[in-house]
Amino acid sequence: MMHVKSLVIHRSLVLLVIASLISGCAVPFLGGYGADGQSLEAFEHHAEEIFRLQNRMTSEVMILLLLESEDAKKHQALMQAEHHMQQTCADLNEYVSRDIDGLSSGFLLRRRVEKSALDCEQAALELKALLAP
Repeated sequence: MMHVKSLVIHRSLVLLVIASLISGCAVPFLGGYGADGQSLEAFEHHAEEIFRLQNRMTSEVMILLLLESEDAKKHQALMQAEHHMQQTCADLNEYVSRDIDGLSSGFLLRRRVEKSALDCEQAALELKALLAP
């Protein structure tokens, strides 16, 4: 039940993530933002999409595990993939949590979010593939 509350909080914070990224370092680094060297606006949009995707995948795993109980092997694979996604997306989630609490995210955390965004997205897409019928 605690995990469900956490999920609800994360979902309600998508707009806060965007605002936080916007208010962050406004001076682009050489080559732009993120692994793809995007503009700040494009990176912020992409980070929001990644955040929504990983939260949707967590919700789908939780629902599936609540509704289905017959395939323990599949459940184990889903739980491992979801755990991997949560670890990979930890910087993004920490950034959101700090923003919610009104704490400064700091330059290093913003850079870690920048560097880990594509890995977070990849982990969420791998979980999505496991959830496909």
